[in-house]
Amino acid sequence: MKVARMTGPRKLFRGMRAVLVLLALAGLGCVLNAAGQAADTSTKGQDAPAKGQDASGKTQTAPAKPDSAQKSDSAQSEEIEAPPVTLPATSTPEDRIREAWAILTDAAGNAKHTQTRLQALAALGLLRSPRSSKMIANAMTEPDLDVRTAAVLAAGQTKDRNLTTNIRNLLDDKEPQVAFAAAMTLWKMNDKSGEDILMSVVNGDRSTNPTLLHGTKHKINKDLHDPAMLARMGAMQGAYMLLGPFGYGITAFQFMHQTGGDFARASAIEQLSQERIEPVHRELIAALGEKDQIVRVAALKGLMEYHDNATSMAIYKLFVDSKYPVRLTAAAAYLRTMGTPGPGIAPVVRLPGSAKH
Repeated sequence: MKVARMTGPRKLFRGMRAVLVLLALAGLGCVLNAAGQAADTSTKGQDAPAKGQDASGKTQTAPAKPDSAQKSDSAQSEEIEAPPVTLPATSTPEDRIREAWAILTDAAGNAKHTQTRLQALAALGLLRSPRSSKMIANAMTEPDLDVRTAAVLAAGQTKDRNLTTNIRNLLDDKEPQVAFAAAMTLWKMNDKSGEDILMSVVNGDRSTNPTLLHGTKHKINKDLHDPAMLARMGAMQGAYMLLGPFGYGITAFQFMHQTGGDFARASAIEQLSQERIEPVHRELIAALGEKDQIVRVAALKGLMEYHDNATSMAIYKLFVDSKYPVRLTAAAAYLRTMGTPGPGIAPVVRLPGSAKH
């Protein structure tokens, strides 16, 4: 009996998936390795230009980063505290829904602080409604490359196929970071429009022309063959998968070094929250009061599918959190508990008291 061999496009697709996964993991590995060196490098003058020697022994200064990379690094180093606010003594569910949308809308339109806008887009990615999708789509047309990239990643998080046309428009973006994010996001949504871009990344230096499997053709930026740029883009994808609202806009290693967040606890919360039972529910509610903002965000995301009044009110209290990722995630989580759809289809859990909304 002969065993059929996988040939042609199927074999190529499977190989490409494996390479792309390895690219993301390799990039994330670069980020995590940098975390261990952050303390040492910070004492040696982070802004000093890198120097080396040429063949004659003369000192040379490394070339400056492209403007886009410098701008991106500047945005990523920025971490803004949320302004202090006070919750009203009394409010209706409608009032709280309006307040949640106001938190997200104001942050997404914060022209002064790019980092806040990126975190708002990550929170909007937890929703799947016409209002949130419109804000994400609008962000894809912004001049800031980090905002466009974050909008693409948020669109992928929503799994909303109504946004695929907007994402496709960015396959020809002048910034390779945006085009790569668009191609990766579309591929994960089973849309092969950006496959020639991904094939160009896979081919690397072997070819300057993309392999066309479905007749598509986009502008292939030469930086997509640059190892440093590939590492950066892989790190971006890997960090976003690992850190969610923290993993893009502020570099992963910098965030971990500055906050010392407990990612092990956050990962455990994420896994446990998939089991919708009352003991887990109580632990998630308790975790909202933890000092670690990463743990608070993980607990909020774990509570989004509970539609009882007690859970909604516990989430509402974090509308005043001083950390933007927590406050923004709380706004999105509250909307989810009040019926705003989210990515995919998840079972609705109703606990005693759900009729009191």
